[in-house]
Amino acid sequence: MSFFCLLWVPLFYFLRRAIRHSSSSGGVWALLLGSIMAIVQFFLGYLISPGGFGFSRLYFGFIEIVSFPVLVPLFIYTFVAIRRRFKGDIDFTNFALLWIIPVGALRAISWSSTNDPILLVIVPLLWTSIAAGIPFFIRWMTGGFRWFKAVVSIPCILIIPVLGASVYWAFFSQRTITGIILLVAANIPIAFSFARDIRLKVSSEKYLRFILRNA
Repeated sequence: MSFFCLLWVPLFYFLRRAIRHSSSSGGVWALLLGSIMAIVQFFLGYLISPGGFGFSRLYFGFIEIVSFPVLVPLFIYTFVAIRRRFKGDIDFTNFALLWIIPVGALRAISWSSTNDPILLVIVPLLWTSIAAGIPFFIRWMTGGFRWFKAVVSIPCILIIPVLGASVYWAFFSQRTITGIILLVAANIPIAFSFARDIRLKVSSEKYLRFILRNA
């Protein structure tokens, strides 16, 4: 399970990049800043008490385990992209995934002694669901803006991080059925994101073949 925690995020990154056939800006900075944050967290430990099984555990999961580690690179990348400090394609998901790779590596080391499937398997799945889910709704909302897209996307963007922390809380509280349902719901945006990327890839390949045939 430690190997899953270590390898899942980079494998997901390479899978997504293979489908999209694109490279985004800021990758080196993402790895560097993510490594710094991972080392700082490794030595400082948790800043918030885990608490019991109630709201304190949900809050702990949101800040220390699941959501906040992914939201930080998304916020930073948004700020930098607005100020136009990066050159090249803007890809929030790639930046967040590269940021999380060193974080996941050190978490795999620190969590390996617990051999806890919640930390070593469920949490990495939630990292990628947040890293891919939020940018998916941002792209969908901003690509040909319509009011109904905003009505759907804005609540989903706000709900996804809370949903990720809720999955962690449900499994920790031994509400397994609830945890599985919430985990499936949290990963639905990934399915939509991959379906959209594959459709765009197929369309671009068909267009390229058409151009080559008529060249």
